[in-house]
Amino acid sequence: MLMPGDAAPDFELPDQDGNPLRLSALLAHGPVLLYFYPADFTPVCTREACAFRDLQPQLAHRDATILGVSPQDSASHARFRQRHRLPFPLLADPDKRVIRAYGCDGPLGLGVKRVSYLIGRDGRITAAVHAALRVARHIRLAHSLLGRASQP
Repeated sequence: MLMPGDAAPDFELPDQDGNPLRLSALLAHGPVLLYFYPADFTPVCTREACAFRDLQPQLAHRDATILGVSPQDSASHARFRQRHRLPFPLLADPDKRVIRAYGCDGPLGLGVKRVSYLIGRDGRITAAVHAALRVARHIRLAHSLLGRASQP
């Protein structure tokens, strides 16, 4: 897992519609909340995505972008995004290249760790959370972008 102060590796991945998104291009507009999650449609991942969805309008006022990354393909992400009305991109990383670069690969290369990073406009990690089943810690990280430490 990367730590605060580390440079966030730049990457380009396809979103749910197959369109490539590059981290550095998004950082030019403001900070990024980059979160890695194990799989679309699982209970904890759905709860996390919906919590970020509910915060997205407030984060957008701070020029912050939310990006979700998991190993499912773009078609799965499109269905997940549509079903839960997620207003932010979900990026497909089926070969886990970016997942590994961010230290989010599961034990023995199986699965994906639930990790969230705040990345500043300068491309540096400002905060990081790893909590497999505790979504609240990830949501508190998002709240820190809003300048408050409220608990969901």
